[in-house]
Amino acid sequence: MSTPPILLAEHLRKRYTEGPQAVDVLKDVNLRLDGGQTLAIIGASGSGKSTLMHLLGGLDRADGGRVQVCGSDWAQMSPKAQGAWRNQHVGFVYQFHHLLMEFSALDNVAMPLRIRRTTAEAAHAVAAQMLQSMGLGARLQHRPGELSGGERQRVAIARALVTQPQLVLADEPTGNLDSEASAVALDMLLDVALAQGDAVIIVTHDATVAARCQRQLRLVNGALQDA
Repeated sequence: MSTPPILLAEHLRKRYTEGPQAVDVLKDVNLRLDGGQTLAIIGASGSGKSTLMHLLGGLDRADGGRVQVCGSDWAQMSPKAQGAWRNQHVGFVYQFHHLLMEFSALDNVAMPLRIRRTTAEAAHAVAAQMLQSMGLGARLQHRPGELSGGERQRVAIARALVTQPQLVLADEPTGNLDSEASAVALDMLLDVALAQGDAVIIVTHDATVAARCQRQLRLVNGALQDA
């Protein structure tokens, strides 16, 4: 039996309705991604890139079509099962780091493992190793307010990767950084993710970032096409 793709999206549709107005944001999105593949999705502001990422990660429900991650369909799971599946298989990186400001870098990165009921000692050991790989071995006990913007984003990347997810969804992961910090964060995201065999999707406006991925697709009029 062949191994299912990490991500499979078929005929995905999403419509938003406000009063008498209906907007078809996604009309017919089809996408397949296997382990170790990297994809950049480019599109104008408001084209539906973030909506697509939410559907791929099971954070929102499609109006048509289906999304499977590691062989399981989001629409066939309860909200509780979706949360557990995301924790096991999906890592998210956003433009803004969304770190818990009262916790150290180590505790922030260990959080997804603690949600799995991993012991604090074991979770901290794995989190420390991941932060080390991000060049933050000397920042384990620093809180986000004590870190630079680039360091905070690398902590967020470490948190997304610490569970060794099969799929990494990164929505403008370098959009809030200067060019130098952006290059460092992107290098570390791709290096660690690919070393783990993850599939990676990056939504970006930056052609330099998109060029680092194996494939580039553009979201136009609700569908994906070659960039």
